Amino acid sequence: MSLDDAEVVRAEYATEDGLEARRSIYVNAEGEDAREVAFRAIAAGRPRKVLEVGPGPGELSARIASELGAEVVALDVSERMVELARQRGVDAHIGDVQSLPFADASFDTVVAAWMLYHVSDLERGLAEVARVLAPGGRLVAVTNSEQHLAEARAHAGVDMVGRLPFNRDNGSEILGRHFAAIERIDVDGWVTFPDSEAIRRYVRSMITEVDKADRVPDGIGPVRAGTRVTVFVARGGAV
Repeated sequence: MSLDDAEVVRAEYATEDGLEARRSIYVNAEGEDAREVAFRAIAAGRPRKVLEVGPGPGELSARIASELGAEVVALDVSERMVELARQRGVDAHIGDVQSLPFADASFDTVVAAWMLYHVSDLERGLAEVARVLAPGGRLVAVTNSEQHLAEARAHAGVDMVGRLPFNRDNGSEILGRHFAAIERIDVDGWVTFPDSEAIRRYVRSMITEVDKADRVPDGIGPVRAGTRVTVFVARGGAV
């Protein structure tokens, strides 16, 4: 199964269970919080009209609206994620970044946090983002390295190299085909998995890897794994 397969993505986010299981491992993370770095990058552009694609449960959209005073619209392919975002007061709708229902130059900021690797036609999706951004607008995109949490994944035989369509290492090149200026901000840290079962829970949380959870042997832990996240800021309009 591929991370950018539309049916896999819909199944993955039909409920929030897997997402919340993955998020739980970062509670005691060491190092700077990538979510805070992304928020600062968004705030630096002094946004007034924001589109978030793939908002998940809507925390970031709600924060942008409340703390920055921006008008925010959110689109997600998952009905459940839209429902959760609306519960936070977000103007959220079912929609796909590959076919945005907005006029040209409708937004000064687009946010895509941990979602571009789920887009089956990424070039089309980014072309749509560039289209709806006003001249001089900004895309803030967050993604992981293919080595993100590799120390833990290895115990289940999970290797993400070549499997993350939009990642830390190829993001600048991909974005550069649609935007004139790209800034890359790497945010690295550590999380500790206390034992084998913690690693199994993490692996089970990913629909593409769930069958590999039982490969994790007993008696492992604690395992310190590197968090390797990148925030991209694309500026300058379409090239």
